[in-house]
Amino acid sequence: MRIIAGEYRGRKLLPPETDATRPVTDRVKQSLFDILAPVLPEARVYDCFAGTGSMGLESLSRGSTHATFFETDRSAAARLRRNIETLAVAKLSTVVTLDIFRWFATTPSLPDERRIDVIFLDPPYRFLRERPDDLRTLAAAMAAYHLKADGVIVFRHDAADQLELPGLRIADERLYGGMALKFLRVVRSDMAPQIAPEPPEPSL
Repeated sequence: MRIIAGEYRGRKLLPPETDATRPVTDRVKQSLFDILAPVLPEARVYDCFAGTGSMGLESLSRGSTHATFFETDRSAAARLRRNIETLAVAKLSTVVTLDIFRWFATTPSLPDERRIDVIFLDPPYRFLRERPDDLRTLAAAMAAYHLKADGVIVFRHDAADQLELPGLRIADERLYGGMALKFLRVVRSDMAPQIAPEPPEPSL
């Protein structure tokens, strides 16, 4: 694993120790970040189900101002922190090891100036079959309370599986073998009705 482009181009990253996470190949990563290139400078990024942080760290290398990494696997989170230290981007990074579904359910809505430009949503492939309702609720909270109006969610999943996420529309889709990358944007009120979930209670 390595950084493809930007300030830290060529820097190596620690890969996962186990098969709990699935890093993308350099070819797919290059294609993905070529698409995102116009929106990454000065962007705020969420890297959800982050593994060892490849997506968020690549974003920081390309000019993003902050990345929040969500990872509950202890081994992956430890390696993620080491990768952050290696690139000396601790001041630009936040690591959340809490359950991601609970975190989004209990975190208050972000003010407009702190909303997120790019969200990488890369759940374990089995979640689309085992936890589809949880993923729908998660995506609804992201769209309603965290994502900028013109932001994008990059949803990676097995191409054989399909899951419609509320409040979001497919702006683009790419297939790489058995993997699908969907680029999702918030449904505008002038395009279709949007039903938002109830606002979450502020956490203590």
